[in-house]
Amino acid sequence: MSTVFAQPVTGWIVGATLGVLAAASLIILALARSGRIGPALTKELWQRTGVWAVLLPIMLGVVLVAPATLIAFTTIVGILCLREFDRATGLFRERLMVAIVVCGILAVNYAALINWYGFFVALWPLTVSLLAVASLPLDRPAGYIQRVGLAVFGFMLFGSGLAHLGFMANDPAYRPIVLLLMLTVAFNDVAAFTCGKLIGGPKLLPATSPNKTISGAVGAMLVTTTLVALVGKAIFAGGPMDHWGKLIVLGLLVSVAGQCGDLMLSSIKRDLGIKDMGAVLPGHGGVLDRANSLLLVAPAAFHFLYYFGGIDFPPFR
Repeated sequence: MSTVFAQPVTGWIVGATLGVLAAASLIILALARSGRIGPALTKELWQRTGVWAVLLPIMLGVVLVAPATLIAFTTIVGILCLREFDRATGLFRERLMVAIVVCGILAVNYAALINWYGFFVALWPLTVSLLAVASLPLDRPAGYIQRVGLAVFGFMLFGSGLAHLGFMANDPAYRPIVLLLMLTVAFNDVAAFTCGKLIGGPKLLPATSPNKTISGAVGAMLVTTTLVALVGKAIFAGGPMDHWGKLIVLGLLVSVAGQCGDLMLSSIKRDLGIKDMGAVLPGHGGVLDRANSLLLVAPAAFHFLYYFGGIDFPPFR
């Protein structure tokens, strides 16, 4: 426990997260009893809160327990996202391509587990090259671009992209950093929804996501950037990232990349003509519907922090 909470910020983040969840439950209860929200909205809010009551302890647990549990988490989430993606897009029919993507996800997370950064980086072009040639012996040029494109896209997001979050566990002080990213990504969605409902105004991209507004997007950027900068100031105190300019850019990266991840998945679903990628999480949809923002935030934040010395890990030997 002394190692887990060696940095006080870790305890602050855990306590604040559980406090927000408890406060949200009390607010919903008060609104429902006062009659300010109807039965349908009350049911939806309780569903969403109930899912968060399960997801948040899992997210906290996988980060706090050990580096290996975080990497196992990114592996499992990546494979679950791929499963939803290939079923929605029809990629599941191309068993060879799916098998290669699964192997790629396992390999890139294994590279994270053993802290082999060179192999971690090399797996991106190597896996893409393998996907490009794997189906050639089938002598089936019809549909080649579609199956290869979908497979490459899947590995990029659910393998190479998401695995950056797990690779951060090689930094001895990874816990508060990863918690900050995971929780602010979730909070970014809530801030966008809340600001959009309270302020209203023009739609952001009505054909892509009819419920999102410009005010929601801007509000989320302001709230998330401020939160990341303030908490980051405590996490990176005395280090290379202890600079307001860098922390503000990091906050903008988290908010913008998170919203782009959400809009990216909305575009995929609109193109396919479906509402959700799955139904495993009541009120949220599938695993991919919940993890979409993190797919872009993880690599963006990783390389920004690595470049400026915000994360550090011993070289593989």
